[in-house]
Formats: sequence, structure tokens, C-alpha cells
Amino acid sequence: MSTIVELAGARTAQKSLIDVPPLPQCEVSVIVPAKDESQMLPATLTALTNQTDLNGKPLNPLTYEIIVLANNCIDNSAAIARQFAQQHPDLVLHVAEVTLPLDRAYIGYVRKMLMDEAYLRLMSVGRSRGIIASTDGDTQVSATWIAAISHEIHSGVDAVGGRILTDRHSRHALDPQAKSHFLQEVGYRSLVAQIEFHLDPDLHDPLPRHYQHYGASLAVTAEMYAKAGGLPPVRTPEDEAFYQALLKVDARFRHSPLVQVTTSARVSGRSPVGLAAQLRKWTELPDDETFNVAPAAVIVDLFQSRHRLRSLWQQLLSGSKISVDEVEPVASKLGVSTSWLFAELLQYHPFGRLFDRVTQRQPQSCLNHWQLIDIKIAIGELRQYLATLNHHPG
Repeated sequence: MSTIVELAGARTAQKSLIDVPPLPQCEVSVIVPAKDESQMLPATLTALTNQTDLNGKPLNPLTYEIIVLANNCIDNSAAIARQFAQQHPDLVLHVAEVTLPLDRAYIGYVRKMLMDEAYLRLMSVGRSRGIIASTDGDTQVSATWIAAISHEIHSGVDAVGGRILTDRHSRHALDPQAKSHFLQEVGYRSLVAQIEFHLDPDLHDPLPRHYQHYGASLAVTAEMYAKAGGLPPVRTPEDEAFYQALLKVDARFRHSPLVQVTTSARVSGRSPVGLAAQLRKWTELPDDETFNVAPAAVIVDLFQSRHRLRSLWQQLLSGSKISVDEVEPVASKLGVSTSWLFAELLQYHPFGRLFDRVTQRQPQSCLNHWQLIDIKIAIGELRQYLATLNHHPG
């Protein structure tokens, strides 16, 4: 409740972005940060206009709204969005334009402004399970994006990360080395996501699943947004920080392959750590420099250790007792003291918060006892291990 009060108080401290109240039937508030996106924004808005249900029937445009925030633009992004709204009178499209001081003119602050606004608007019409859906000004959502998000939320989850694809034209235009590293990372992280489910399964996030939970396709219920404390006030990556905040309160999170968007594989992005920055970094690597990642053994060890800890936590949650002797091997594997972990388990933290406290407690020597390896080798190891799991499930 205190978090809800804090978010509501933010409205009094900062003027609302949109003066027009939400419609009573609004179920989804889509937020679109846009900085100098005049070239991409029309396609972004067109995709949001042509939304259908999962059977291809047009969605009722009154059940969702779109909020575009153009910040610190030197182009006509806001004007383009306003013109689009005039040309599509049936679309509930709100446009705000702000010039932020330099210490606030970054994507983390802008996305937080938008998500806070969406939260307050949904709560004002009694939509505690209403959906805050985030995308970007250079991204085109699929025709069923809103419907697929709603389907996942109505199936019992609190938040959804959508699959983010890159458009073929910009991907083909990439430097060959950047393109190669990009595809390798997608393969590596997809394999990790599959192994994670096998070793520490989350019934709310079953296979098939992916690994992405980024601002270009991220959705959360209003009530869970408040429970997680809102978007953390970080510069970037704000989406990853929010995902971690959701995990700490045991939000039911779904990495849904049904929810898809397409974004640009450009190398000149707005964030210093986003996709564009990573593509640019790969482009600038020497031709003979490898792309290194954690080996399969480290990934497997992490998920197995987390699962053992989760089992102890669930045992306590079900009303059973645990002994110090049961905790000792888990504590040893995690690199923390048995007495400390036993005491933490008895605090009945949400599991996500408990595991975060464990990782913060681990000594640096525990974290750095292994070395990164070439991603091609790691992919081979992960494929081999996954094949073993598939042949011998459980």
C-alpha cells in the first residue's frame, strides 16, 4: 500500500503528462518514449492502430490507449504523432512533449515517467489488473501484440516479456562480424532459457519460452507495478532493473513467444547499453577477437543451486520444518555461511528477494572462480547438455 501511496504522491509533485482522463473501458495503457524518432514513429503508430484479437478480428480501439512522450527532440516527432492522431480519430492517442534537464534526459527517467502515468491512469478507472504495456518509437508491434499480452495476463501471470525480433533489412545491413555475434548471442541465450526451465522450472513460464524482458516489449499489471516499486530510478538498463525488481517480489513473469515486436538493428541508438550500443561494440571489435561468455558448467551450477535453495524455501512455505543439516550443503554450494542462510530462510522473504540477498552475500572469489570462453564453444556445450536433458528428463 505504501508504494501505491508514493506513486500517487508523485502525481502531485509532478504535473500529469496527459490532461484528458482515461476512458472507463480502457484496459491497456501503451507507452511509447520517442526521442528524435520522426522517421520510425509513423510505422510504430500504424502497427498500434491495426490491432486484432488472436483470431484476426479488429480490437475495440476504446479498450486501449497510447501515450507518446517526445522528450528533448530536435526533430518533429511530437508533431508527427499529433498529426497521426488527427488522421486516426478512432484511435485513443495522447501526445506529450517535454524538455528535461540534462540530468533527467535519459531513457530510464522517461520510461519511468510514462509507466507511472499509465499506472495512475489505470488505477483512476479501477483497473488494478489493467495492463501497462511498453514499446519504443523505433519498434513495430505485431498485429496481435495487445491481444497476446492480455491473453497471458488473463492466464494468470503478472508481467510479460515479448519476443523482440530485428527487421531483416537493417539486420542484413550490419557489419558481418556484428551480425555473427548478434546471432550467436541469440542462440546462446535461447539455450540458457531452455536449460533454466529444465533445472529450475517456473510453471508460469513454461516452454516454449525466450529470454527477453526489455522495454521494446514489456507489460505488467498496474497492481504488480506498484508492488515492485515502479520502474527503478536508474539511467539504464532500466528494463533489466525493473525485471529484477519484479523477481524480488515473486511476480509471475512470462517470456511469451506469442507476444512479438520487430525493432531496428541500428548501431546509432539512444542508450549507451542497448541493442544499438552492443551492435556498435561488436562492429568495432578486431576481426580476430572472440566473443566470450559463461561456460555451460557455470550456467548449470547456477540453476541447480537455485533450485535446491527454492526447494528448501518451498518446504518452509508449506509449513514443514528444515534443519541446519539440510541447509549446509546448499549454503556450501552457494558460497555463504550455513548459519546466515538458515536465518535468512526463516525470515520468509519472497524467494526472489532471498536469492538476491544470497547473490549479494557471495564472496568475490566465489563469483570469479571460472573464466569466460568463446561463445561458439559455449553454444556447443549447452546444446550437448540440453540433448542429455531431453533424452533423460527429470
